[in-house]
Amino acid sequence: MDRLCAAAFLAGTFLATSATVYGQNRPGADQASGATSSAQESTEPAVVIPSNAPRISKQTRLEIIRDFETQLAYARTAFPIGSKGLRLRDGVITPTGEELQQALALWGPAVKPGDPAHISFVQIKNDHIHFEINGGPVHRKKWYQRVQISGAGGTPVNGTNEPATNPHGSFVDLYFARYVPEMTAGQLRELLFPVLDFNARNKEQAYLDTVPPKVKEAIVAHHVLVGMNTEMVLHAKGKPPKKVREKDGDNDYEEWIYGEPPADVDFVRIVGDEVVRVETMKVGGQKIVRTEKEIILEKPEQEAKKEPEERPASAPSLRRPGEDSQDVPKPSEGPVQTRPVPPPDIPQPPGNNGPGEIVSTRR
Repeated sequence: MDRLCAAAFLAGTFLATSATVYGQNRPGADQASGATSSAQESTEPAVVIPSNAPRISKQTRLEIIRDFETQLAYARTAFPIGSKGLRLRDGVITPTGEELQQALALWGPAVKPGDPAHISFVQIKNDHIHFEINGGPVHRKKWYQRVQISGAGGTPVNGTNEPATNPHGSFVDLYFARYVPEMTAGQLRELLFPVLDFNARNKEQAYLDTVPPKVKEAIVAHHVLVGMNTEMVLHAKGKPPKKVREKDGDNDYEEWIYGEPPADVDFVRIVGDEVVRVETMKVGGQKIVRTEKEIILEKPEQEAKKEPEERPASAPSLRRPGEDSQDVPKPSEGPVQTRPVPPPDIPQPPGNNGPGEIVSTRR
C-alpha cells in the first residue's frame, strides 16, 4: 500500500512538473512576453562580481587562458596600434576623446569598430588581465627563433633582423579593484563587452550595435543622413563607384556619387569626415537637396586648457636653510636692479668705492 501511494505521488509530481515546463517552453506561449524578456536581458547591466569574491584560482586561470586565446571577437571601439593600447576599469575605457583621437592619428587603428579582433595572447597578472589583439604591440618570437649559434670569436651565425614592433597589433588591460577575482568565462565576456563583442554573428551586426538607433535604422535602409561620417556612409551605401574632388571657395570637399541614370542618383558631399550635403536626382527629374543636420554625432571631448598655476609658497630653492633673507626679491617681484660696475682701467671720481679707485691708488 505504501508503495502504491509513493508511486501515485511521484506520478502526480511528474505530471505537474511536465505541465509547468511545457507551459513555459511551448512554441506558441506568450511570444510577446518572451520578446520583452529578451529585450530586458539585453539592456541589463553586466554581471557584477561580488567585492568579497576570492582570488582567482590556478584552475580558473588555465580555463580562461584556454578559452580566450585564439578566440575571434568583434571590436566595439577603435584600438590604437602600439604600446599605448586601452585600459578598461568598471566599464570605463581610457584613453578616450581627444587623447584617443591623437593616438589613432599618430599610430593608426589596429582595429575599427565592427572589425574582427583576434585575441592572440592572454596574461593574468595581479590586478588586471592583459589581452593582446592581432599579435599585440610586440612580435613574440618562437622557441626556435631564440636559439642562437655562435661561430669563431663569438660572432652569431643565425641572428634575425626582424623588427620587434608589430605594426598591426594592440591590447586591452582589464583592471580590478584589488586583485583578479574568481569568475567564469561568461562573466569575463560581460566585463569585456564595452570593447569586444563575443555574440555578434558578423562584422555588420557588430558595427550596428555601436551606432545610435537613428543611424542604425538609416544604415539598414541604405539611407545617408546629413551629419554621418564616412564609415557610416560606407556601411549604408558601400564604396562609391565614382568620386569627384572639388573646391568651394577655400573649402575642399569630395562628392561621392551612387547610382546611374535611369535610376536615382545620390550625390553625397563630404567635408573632412562629415556629410554636409546630400543631393538626390530622381528618375522623373525631381531634385531633392538636404543640407540641415539630421544626426549629431558626439565630438571628441576637448581637453580643457590648463591655466598656469601660481608659484607655491614652498617652491624648491637652491638656497641653504637660513640663507633666504627678506631683502632678497622674489621672482614675482621682477628683475633685481643692480648698479653697473665700470671697468677697472677707468679712473673713478673721489669717494667711489668701485674697483677703479683701487687701481688708481695702486698707481
